[in-house]
Amino acid sequence: TERLSRPEKMPKLLRKEATTLTPELLRDMEQKLSEIKVPIPGDPPHRTDDTIDIANLPPSYKVNTPREEQLLQVADNFSRQYSHLCPDRVPLLLYPLNECEVPKFVSTTIRPTLMPFPELYNWDTCAQFVSDFLTMMPLPDPLKPPTHLYSSTTVLKYQKGNCFDFSTLLCSMLIGSGYDAYCINGYASQDLCLMDLTREVCPLTVKAKEVVHAEEKAPPKKYAIKPPRDMTSRFEQDQEMKRQEEIKTAEEKQLREEEERLMEAEKAAPDPLHGLRVHCWVLVLSGKREVPESFFIDAFTARSYSTQDSHFLGIESLWNHKNYWVNMQDCWNGCKDLVFDLGDPVRWEYLLLGTDKPHLFTTDDEDDGINDDDDDVENLGKEDEEKSFDMPHSWVEQIEISPDAFETRCPNGKKIILYKRAKLEKWAPYLNNNGLVCRLTTYEDLECTNILEIKEWYQNREDMLELRHMNKTTGLNTDYFKPGHPQALRVHSYKSMLPENDRVMEFYQSARVDGLIKREETPKTMTEHFQGRPDFLSYRHINFGPRVKKLPLNSAESNPRPIVKITERFCRNPAKPADEDVAERVFLIADERIQLCYHCRNDHITASKREFLRRTEVDSKGNKIIMTPDMCVSFEVEPMEHTKKLLYQYEAMIKLKSEEKLSRHQAWESELEVLEILKLREEEEEGHVLTISIYDTKRNEKSKEYREAMERVMHEEHLRQMETQLDYLAPFLAQLPPGEKLTRWQAVRLKDECLSDFKQRLIDKANLIQARFEKETQELQKKQQWYQENQVTLTPEDEDLYLSYCSQAMFRIRILEQRLNRHKELAPLKYLALEEKLYKDPRLVELLKVFA
Repeated sequence: TERLSRPEKMPKLLRKEATTLTPELLRDMEQKLSEIKVPIPGDPPHRTDDTIDIANLPPSYKVNTPREEQLLQVADNFSRQYSHLCPDRVPLLLYPLNECEVPKFVSTTIRPTLMPFPELYNWDTCAQFVSDFLTMMPLPDPLKPPTHLYSSTTVLKYQKGNCFDFSTLLCSMLIGSGYDAYCINGYASQDLCLMDLTREVCPLTVKAKEVVHAEEKAPPKKYAIKPPRDMTSRFEQDQEMKRQEEIKTAEEKQLREEEERLMEAEKAAPDPLHGLRVHCWVLVLSGKREVPESFFIDAFTARSYSTQDSHFLGIESLWNHKNYWVNMQDCWNGCKDLVFDLGDPVRWEYLLLGTDKPHLFTTDDEDDGINDDDDDVENLGKEDEEKSFDMPHSWVEQIEISPDAFETRCPNGKKIILYKRAKLEKWAPYLNNNGLVCRLTTYEDLECTNILEIKEWYQNREDMLELRHMNKTTGLNTDYFKPGHPQALRVHSYKSMLPENDRVMEFYQSARVDGLIKREETPKTMTEHFQGRPDFLSYRHINFGPRVKKLPLNSAESNPRPIVKITERFCRNPAKPADEDVAERVFLIADERIQLCYHCRNDHITASKREFLRRTEVDSKGNKIIMTPDMCVSFEVEPMEHTKKLLYQYEAMIKLKSEEKLSRHQAWESELEVLEILKLREEEEEGHVLTISIYDTKRNEKSKEYREAMERVMHEEHLRQMETQLDYLAPFLAQLPPGEKLTRWQAVRLKDECLSDFKQRLIDKANLIQARFEKETQELQKKQQWYQENQVTLTPEDEDLYLSYCSQAMFRIRILEQRLNRHKELAPLKYLALEEKLYKDPRLVELLKVFA
């Protein structure tokens, strides 16, 4: 009916022209139609054979061995039987074409390889590398497996592939690392097939569950103070509890409705191809490598899933490098009810007998019911099965990943992944000048427009910066450092890099001498926390007052903030009694008072306290002020006689004055240190200096220069050795007529002349050293005689010059003496060595054999 109705909808003009067609009109129409270019809809992006260079591929990629041809025949026979027995199922993926258009069995495309990098030994790092290194390309037809399955070497070379290429490479690496891994051809959800993570939560945003440790309650003391009786009304408490529960129920209901509304907004539109989209992923069975439970790995995202996850909707077949299995179980409920016992022939039909999976056997009762005819049929089947063979070796070359490729990871060094309300960016090390390798941006809405926070990870920075967390809502920035920062920084939280603002600095306590672990600063206060100090100081709080002079903020050294109050707390010192061990010390500088609070004894409920009124040592008239009892107010749990004496109180106040001065100086030093750290951080952020390993010969210029210098030194040493190997008989052979053969008499004369010349050289060298030695000695004696004559009139400068000259002259004399003694020791040995060398010279050895 549709075809019949189409001509009625055509314009009347065309119908009129169609009734009066002539040969001339037909030719004109054919010419006009040939000039029209109809655009052909483009296929989704995928590799073509033209983009792959097959000229340099090995022969195993271009032809099949006899065993591979036999395997293809077995696979073809298996496919025909499967299609006959299961006509309602889709054809199996058995022998797709490779990059050279040669059919290859899928199991032989897997090449188990153990990578030389320790980071690629576990499944999670292997999957993450494959996900980062390759670029995802969708299948040409989402409803059918691909017609081509390329080798892992080609996939690594071009850094792109579909889900089958991803899974084949990952499976090869996992099997090489010792895992029981398999490639699966099945069906999955649209998000998984298209690598759509916009409805998935980024793993980096998931916070680890904090383990809450139950606090142990201290046993009640025998003589503890009873708490006061509770006089509040229980009826009012019950009414308040009911009201709080109603408010909580209403809030939970509102929160639940809000979550349902958000889930409805985030819910994806129904997929018309749900359950039909072909996908390939990896199965890791339990057993090997201490894997406790079988699980799936999606090679696109490097995420692991349970075998009962709803993303996986069905399985057609799976394979490894040894065999091929077809799923015979019903997938009406996805993969939730599947049993991955590959040794069960009822659930999994295998291709080859050479499988290492155990087979299920029937019980004895069932065996009794089998007749002899069935036994004969089984025996015939066994005879046929005995003719089978194991899987041929992989036709793929050894999978290799260069160190540069392993370091670069992402294609072109950068990769962007979109998650639910988050965007993850990755870079290769040293690609960015500031050492940035990863950035996670979290958004408030699904459209990713309003930024909540940004996390940046760094590597190879000289300032040891590892992570930077920027909260855009509060404006708080937090920097995290690895051990090794010049100021031992561990964490730095701030809103502004200007001094005298809100900030928190945490330090590595083991790297600081003063034991500082944390410093909190506000415009008016500074709080420091210590640990492991010999003076048991654990806390210091400083209150500042307003400046009198208005100067720049970074002028703490010239115009420090006036200190109003200093509070210090100390840990318990076991070497002192509790009544003499100060727990808290407060310097009220503006009020000129000092407050002390001591530690409390274990058997007491109150602690001793003491307060000093700090006055100047002299009054306005210059008279010295004497210590009076009203200058010290104390409360003692157990009063003692010596603490009441004015001398004790006077000595304690003098000591506290010196400690107050020291505390004020330390507070001033803390201010200067904060300024120094802020200045250093600004320089580090402007410089962006990256550290380069000495083993990185590609980037380390110093290592390269050192290597070139070593090569130059070795070359010079080689030339020096070549010079030393010059002919020592050449000057004496030049005296003889050219071309004349040596006689025995001439050989003896050459030997004697060479030895006498060498002996004379040794004597001349000894005389030269002796002459220099005597000259230096005479000059030193003359200088000493001059000093004795003019010793009285010499200035200090002249004496210094004389002493310096004597020191240098004695050094030269000692060196010459050592050289002369060494020359006397080695001269006879050198003479004997030359004589032996002459007797062994090939030009003289025959002639001097008689004299040897």
